[in-house]
Parts: sequence; structure tokens; C-alpha cells
Amino acid sequence: MSDVSLFLSKSPSEQKKSRMKIVNQLGFRLFLGITVIMLIGTAIFVTIVVDWQTQQYVDSATRFASDMSDVIAHSTRYSMMLNRQEDIYQIIKTIGSEPRIEGIRIYNKKGVVTYSTMENEVNKNVNMSAEACTGCHGSGKPTPKDTTTLTRIFPSPKGYRVMGIITPIRNDKTCSTASCHAHEASQTVLGILDVMIPLQDVDRHVAAVRNTQIVSAILLVVALIGFVLTFVRKTVSVPVHKLALGTQEIVKGNLQHHIDIATKDEIGGLATSFNRMTEELKRAHEELTAWGNNLEQRVAQKTEELRRAQAHMVHVEKMVSLGTLAATVAHELNNPLEGVLTYAKLLRRKLQNGTPSAEEAQEMISELTMIADETTRCGNIVKNLLLFSREKVGEFNDADLRAIIEQSIKLIGHHFQMHNIQLELELGDQPAIVYCDAHQLEEALLAMEINAVEAMPNSGTFRIAVRDLPSLKAVEICISDTGTGITEEDLPHIFEPFFTTKKDGKGTGLGLSVVYGIIERHRGNISVESTAAGGTTFTILIPKHHEQTISEN
Repeated sequence: MSDVSLFLSKSPSEQKKSRMKIVNQLGFRLFLGITVIMLIGTAIFVTIVVDWQTQQYVDSATRFASDMSDVIAHSTRYSMMLNRQEDIYQIIKTIGSEPRIEGIRIYNKKGVVTYSTMENEVNKNVNMSAEACTGCHGSGKPTPKDTTTLTRIFPSPKGYRVMGIITPIRNDKTCSTASCHAHEASQTVLGILDVMIPLQDVDRHVAAVRNTQIVSAILLVVALIGFVLTFVRKTVSVPVHKLALGTQEIVKGNLQHHIDIATKDEIGGLATSFNRMTEELKRAHEELTAWGNNLEQRVAQKTEELRRAQAHMVHVEKMVSLGTLAATVAHELNNPLEGVLTYAKLLRRKLQNGTPSAEEAQEMISELTMIADETTRCGNIVKNLLLFSREKVGEFNDADLRAIIEQSIKLIGHHFQMHNIQLELELGDQPAIVYCDAHQLEEALLAMEINAVEAMPNSGTFRIAVRDLPSLKAVEICISDTGTGITEEDLPHIFEPFFTTKKDGKGTGLGLSVVYGIIERHRGNISVESTAAGGTTFTILIPKHHEQTISEN
């Protein structure tokens, strides 16, 4: 299918886009510019040539009329000197009958026609305001001595143009001294000879020349346009199209593309440079690909090493937490065990003294009950420690967030008492059910509680509040303390692994990092507000359902 057929088969909008694409092409603009310059130049050239040739024809007709006027003047001179009017009339009539003569007339200086090939003009006055007369008589004065032949062109009643040559008949010495004339020698001009030449042939030749020049110019312009179109297409449009196609292929990632332009001009040099650039890009891409593959392997290897190191450090952090818990549990167990031991020794001494009385038996039963309660208390402490130390990851179930908080408080409650920390719990009356891994949340809460205790070594207030957020379908945990707080410089880094503000190597920098990871695995969000002197507040959002995600504010 031809380009025209393809163009016509498109919709109007597609045709408009195609036209705009063609107009924006460099080759089309270059072709259009050259064509406009050729048209303007050809039009100027044809106009100049036609005007010049027209002027040549007019000059030729003028010379012919002037020569004819001289012939008539010389032919009638002798008859005028002898005053043979009939001879003058016959000479004028004979010459005026020639096809190339429109008319001949002679009129005196007063404007009266004395001889004419048109008999109806004889003895009539000519129009002194006509173009032929105003040249010499426009001011009303006699004809000056230096008056020469005058030429005029005017339209004929027959529909064509006529050229008139006006030649003055001068009064020379032989004429002024003749006995037949009464003209004084001071009178320089005796009359006017007016010879009129039709310009039909001249105008016909001029029109033929004009048409020939226009047709020749059109054929020349068409030939030049064809040549320019072929030349521009071959030297500009096709190479530029190949260059544009090459750039598009490079954008697509085809570095195998080669531009086939073998010319020696600038475009050929550009194509050569483009091919060289493509080869360099291909080589660089291959090097980068190979280096990238190697880098991916090294990154994967280092990532695995970091993962193992982080897992180890998390384990170390947990061991630190377990050590803290062990110290707490040891202190918690020491008090009831001392009571158990004291009451056991007391009961043994009473039994060694003999059979107890009824009152002593009742007192011993009370002491045995105290021993049983303290033993149960020790058992609960050990049980909680075992629950915390077990590795239970990924067991998500619906759980009451309030119970998880209370369990974490039991594990570290003695720390609050040791450091004289006042505990405030606002857990509400209704269950706060969330889909979670209870063990992991307990671990996160315990880590934050230990941090709060360490931030308040002497005394302070620790507060945990739980609030239901129906609009977010989440539960909010607000944990705050009145401790030393976090500086503005450290605040952006507290969730980063291995970042710690504790001195003398007492911290691993993984506590809050582990907390952040646990909250993130629950698709929740944790934020912190703190000042160096106003304490710290952590806000945790936990979604109620496992398909939800709480995005960061």
C-alpha cells in the first residue's frame, strides 16, 4: 500500500497527527525553505526577463516609428518647399496605407490638422490638453528650440494600443527664404508631424514571451523541486530518520543496533560517532552487568552474614533480658523462700518440744498455710520465667492486650518497687482483643519496661494506658515515664540496630530495634516523643485483625 493510501485510510485525528509529524521533520522544513526561495527567485527572474524583453520590443517599435517619421519628413520636404499640397497628401496617404502604420497627420503650430490619412480630421483643431501637446504647450508658451521627438502610447478605439511619434517640422533657412512662404526666420517650428504605429504585434509577441517564460519557469521549478526533494530526502531525511531510529533503539535498550550511513559529510560523521558510542555503551553495559552480578552475590553473602550477626545479637539481647529477669526472679524468690524457711524451722522446733496443744495446732496450721501460699507464689514466678524463655515465634491468635500487659508487669513488678517507681495502669473495663503473637508482644513490652526502669534509677512514675480506636480498627498502647528522656540528636536513631545511649558497654543497642521489628511484624506502628528533661512517651498502634496494616503518620 502506498503512503498516500495509508494516509487516507487513517482517521481525521490520525491524519492530523501525521501532518504535524511531517511538518516538524527537518527534511520537510529544509525542502519547504528551498522551495520558497526557488519560487521567489524564479518569480523575480521571470519578471525581470519579461520586462526586459517587453522593453526591447517597445524600443524596436519606437525606432521603427522614429525612422518612419524621418522617411516621411524627408519625402515631403521638397513638396513642402514648392508648396505642392497634393503631392504631400499623396505621399502621406501612400505611406499611411502600409499595414504597420496606424495613421499620419500634420498640423500647424495652432493645432489645426492640415494633412491626415484620416480625412475627417483635416482642418480640425487637435486637443491642446492632450498628452502629445502638454509636453511643449502646457504653459501656453511657444515650442522651445530644443524640442525633440516625443513618444506616447495610448489606447485605440479598436481595442489595441498605439504608439505615436511626434516630430516637429522646423523652419530652416531654405524654407524661410522661399517666395511661397511668409514665415519669418525667427519662427523655428512650422508644424508637427504625428506618425502612429499600432502595437498589436508587439503586444502579441510580449504576451507570447511572457507565457513562454512563465511556462518555462514552472517547468524549471517543478524540475528543481523534484531534484531538491530527491536530494533532501537522500542526504537529509533518510539519514536523520536512521539516526532518530537509532536513538529510539538505544532508549529501548537495543545496544546491537548499527546505523548504516556511509556518507562522508557531517551526518555520516555523526553516524560513525553514534555507532562508536553504541559500541562503548554495549561494552560498558556488559561490564556493569558482570560487576552487578558479582555485586549481587557479594551483597547476598554480606546480607546473610549480617542476618546471622543480628540474630546472634538479638539472642544476646534476650539473654541480657533474661539475666535482668533472673536477678528480679532471684529477688522475688528470696523473700518467700526466707519466709518458708523461717516457718519450717519454727514448726520443727514446736514439734520437737512435744505434742502441741489445740491452740498451738491451730497456729501451726496457719503457718503451714502461709508456707503453702509462699510456695505457690514461688511456683508462679518460676512458671512466668519459663513462659518468657520459650521460643514461640509466629503463633498469632486473638488475645486480650490487657492480660499481656499485666503479665509483663508481674515479671518486672519487683523492679518498680526496688526503684521506688509508682505504677499507673489505665487498661479499661472492656477486653482489648487483638490478633497477635502474645509472647512477642510481652517481650516487646518487657524490654520497654526495663528501659523505663533504667531511665528512673531513683524514683518516678511509669504509666501504661490502653485505648480502643474504632475508626482505625486498632488498639493504642501509650507507655510513658518521667525519666531522663532522650536528646533531640539521639531521637531519630533509637530504633536503629546497635544504637545505644548507655555508657560503659552496658547496652547492646538491640532492645528498641527488636521492639520495632515485633511491632512491624504485627503490621502496627510505633512512635516516640521525648525531651532530655521531660521523660519519654511511646505510642504503639496494633491492628485488631491480621489483614490490616497501620501506616506511619
